[in-house]
Amino acid sequence: MRPELTEAAKLLRSDRPEAVAEAIQLLQQTVYSFSMKLCGHPEDAEDTAQEVLVRSLPHLAKINDPKALAVWLYTVARNRCWRMRRRSVHAPRHTLSLDELMPDEAELGMLLRDATANPESRILEGEQNQLLHKAILAIPPQYRIVLVLHDMEDLNTEQTAQILNIQPGTVRVRLHRARLQVRKEMALLLESAPAAGPARKAPRKRSRKEAAAPGRPKECRELFANLSDYLDGKVTPRTCEEMRQHIEACPACIAFIRDLRQAIDRCRKLDVPCDPETSGRLRSLLTQEYLRMLGLQAPQKNSSIL
Repeated sequence: MRPELTEAAKLLRSDRPEAVAEAIQLLQQTVYSFSMKLCGHPEDAEDTAQEVLVRSLPHLAKINDPKALAVWLYTVARNRCWRMRRRSVHAPRHTLSLDELMPDEAELGMLLRDATANPESRILEGEQNQLLHKAILAIPPQYRIVLVLHDMEDLNTEQTAQILNIQPGTVRVRLHRARLQVRKEMALLLESAPAAGPARKAPRKRSRKEAAAPGRPKECRELFANLSDYLDGKVTPRTCEEMRQHIEACPACIAFIRDLRQAIDRCRKLDVPCDPETSGRLRSLLTQEYLRMLGLQAPQKNSSIL
């Protein structure tokens, strides 16, 4: 769970006007960033943050557990985003099968050759974040929200399942597909980035018939299909040891796992800040309203903003 939510819950319990203002700021940034990752439109994210926080004010004083606060906020924000979401221009026409998300021999060969040359190291961090956000928006919504909640908002499988009202096993399946797709989308975007230097040839898109054809040994295909559970420590010790032994003896699998780990790490580090001026006005209004509900007086510096 995001440390901002833990800190916000702690600040709200103090009932100090300055602490309340800081807590509202943390909650506002959390909801805005979540909405941007999910929807991709600043106007929608601003409206979502405002509506969610206004609806949350009567409940904030009653929630002492940061985990309960997180489930409440993300559930309300998810519902709001789903009602007003627009189809992303980057969204695929169909949901990719697991075979289509697996690397073929050509792509694995490129990963092996480029093991020491990282394309993203040749472009600015801000540009990397923009490309990553674009890659995330290219994932179908039912997979994207699992990726955002689990890897980007740092919720566990059970919390994600609770927010989405699905089974934990379904979360794991969708998370793996989302991770594989964001890795593939990000790799293609990095290859075509102008600042990335001489671009290597992007992997050819395979037809569904080609994608379904077994190109790797059975052990590799089984590892790819269970890789997220392996990386997250969700497999039995015996299975983990069997997978580890295969990985150590398979350079192609090592290269692919390294690339997938990088994609997951990029997602976990991405944050989308809201406009300071816009957020400042809303934060002032929300802080005053919350303090009014508690029978406290707002700090003078907030009232001057209005």
